[in-house]
Amino acid sequence: MPETKFDKIYYDLKNKIETQEYTFNSYLPSERDLTKIYGCVRSTVHRAIKILIERGYVQMRQGSRIRVIYEPVERNVFKIGGIESFKEAAARNGFTYDTKVVRLEEVEADEEISERTGFKIGDKLYDVRRVRCIDGKALIFDKNYFLVSAARGLNEEIAKKSIYDYLENELKMKIMTSKRKMTAEFATSEDKNYLELDDYNCLVIISGRVFNSEGIQFEYTESRHRPDYFCFEDTAIRHDKKLL
Repeated sequence: MPETKFDKIYYDLKNKIETQEYTFNSYLPSERDLTKIYGCVRSTVHRAIKILIERGYVQMRQGSRIRVIYEPVERNVFKIGGIESFKEAAARNGFTYDTKVVRLEEVEADEEISERTGFKIGDKLYDVRRVRCIDGKALIFDKNYFLVSAARGLNEEIAKKSIYDYLENELKMKIMTSKRKMTAEFATSEDKNYLELDDYNCLVIISGRVFNSEGIQFEYTESRHRPDYFCFEDTAIRHDKKLL
């Protein structure tokens, strides 16, 4: 699906906020001024601003200016609310990283895989397992299933670089929604084999199902983190509700 005008405005403003062209507590240009900057109608700008508000980048009251509320996050902070690849998180945090692909094979979803991942029994999947090294230490073990029909042509070279970059830029997929949960679990023998756990016997697990713009679940992800190196961040917005 081609990128829409309001998408382009959203990503441009988001980048300018994250790189601190618009700093915390500063103001964006007014919607009227933004229409002149981007050469579009006000409703298009309004849609882009609405997404920024929903994702915790800006805040606006009716008739007021648009205030930036995003603050640069600390090192090794991973976002729960947004959909961010490991490569993007590494660039934002400023750490050196490497990815080792330890498995990439096609499998068919059986009852156990289906129950755990949300895919249908019989679905053809890529089973991808990667060790993420940060500043030279193996700290994250990612276990992913991708729908073969949605991620056709996936190979080890792509998995080592960035699968999301491949899906979005090569296959032109629009990644839309992720349903996630966080748990703490004892490390498995597989975790211990791949990760540098030192004295830790448990991990923080971020698991989720990811959907594209057509509403199709194309990925199940399970990201297993050594707990002492990471902080997980989200932005919550309380919406006005009428009292019953």
